[in-house]
Amino acid sequence: MQDKVTYEYAIIRIVPKVERGEFFNVGVLLFSKRKHFLGIKYKIDKKKLEAFSEDLDLTMLNDHLKAWEEVCKGNPKGGCIGDFEVSDRFRWLAASRSTIIQSSKTHSGLCTDPQEELEGLFKAFVL
Repeated sequence: MQDKVTYEYAIIRIVPKVERGEFFNVGVLLFSKRKHFLGIKYKIDKKKLEAFSEDLDLTMLNDHLKAWEEVCKGNPKGGCIGDFEVSDRFRWLAASRSTIIQSSKTHSGLCTDPQEELEGLFKAFVL
């Protein structure tokens, strides 16, 4: 148990019509303070997207999620948010919003390897 560290995660969702509140999961954000880790994994299922809405542009959504990825990495492409501390970047990405791309409430857990845990959560909640 001593090898395990705490982490927090949020599920990334596409909400095609915000006023309806319907969504489907497309990714996961995971943050571990002790491991100084902030990761994201996402994939938009084109068939699900088309079933929810014919109006949304897959390329545009992927571009926005790519920007989230840049924020996670702390790259200059992530804008001024990319300069924040790792914990602040996670909080900004996981903040409640009423846009087409949203995240769930945060959840916590214990793991030994945050990257491995991110992969497992992605398989469980997205695939």
